Amino acid sequence: MIRIRLRRTGKKGYPLYRVVVANSPDRRDGRFIETLGSYDPHQDPPRITLDADRTREWISKGAQPSEAAEKILVRAGVIEKKPPVGKARLEAKPAPARTEAESGAPESPAEAESSPAE
Repeated sequence: MIRIRLRRTGKKGYPLYRVVVANSPDRRDGRFIETLGSYDPHQDPPRITLDADRTREWISKGAQPSEAAEKILVRAGVIEKKPPVGKARLEAKPAPARTEAESGAPESPAEAESSPAE
């Protein structure tokens, strides 16, 4: 599977990233097919440089962005944010209505007041 992911560069303690197209089993900083741009998280705001046309072309060919790369592509405006996929909820069946006699509650409020409280 072809992935669009981040390749770490820079020096120790000061990472810079390149957005690359790579084969999924290859190492993070190993072999890659093409460089699409770069990402510098130390700038304020973080600097993103991308070739948007090439990125869209790779996505149309079936390349899947990693989670981190997808966030960067959304920030850069190359792709739209996907709606979150929620878990399927089981609908609870409503409990059958209980009568007052079954619940053990007094039948009328007058009976509750008339019982002596000692």
